[in-house]
Amino acid sequence: MKVALVCSVGGHVAEMLAILGDNFASQRFWILNDESPVLPQSERSYRIAHAERDPRVLLNIYECACILAHESPDVLISTGAGPAVPAALVARLFGIPVIYIETAAAVTQVTLTGKLMRPFANRFYVQWASLKTQLPHALFKGSVF
Repeated sequence: MKVALVCSVGGHVAEMLAILGDNFASQRFWILNDESPVLPQSERSYRIAHAERDPRVLLNIYECACILAHESPDVLISTGAGPAVPAALVARLFGIPVIYIETAAAVTQVTLTGKLMRPFANRFYVQWASLKTQLPHALFKGSVF
């Protein structure tokens, strides 16, 4: 199974690595919005423009379309922030299932990315049971930390 991993750099990458470990190691690639000091150099990655709720999001949609068309992943997994929504939008248009994992930092409130990802995610996970009251459709399997 080929897996696209999409997130902002830093904590989101560290969280994704903690969640997945070595799973899909040979068949995964990353879509990130900057260089990541956390991501091992052995990991394949694509860098897209860093958009902050500005017109560059349209560029991100185009960039993600090019990457996903080239790579043809079986699933897209995201832990959120900047690139998550544009990538999920494109993935859904391409018929690629989307799994969203709300960051462990969201304990009592759903993040903006989480709110925006709700219509795109085929599966939506939260890492704190307290978020189930706000997101009854979400799945809770525990926290990575």
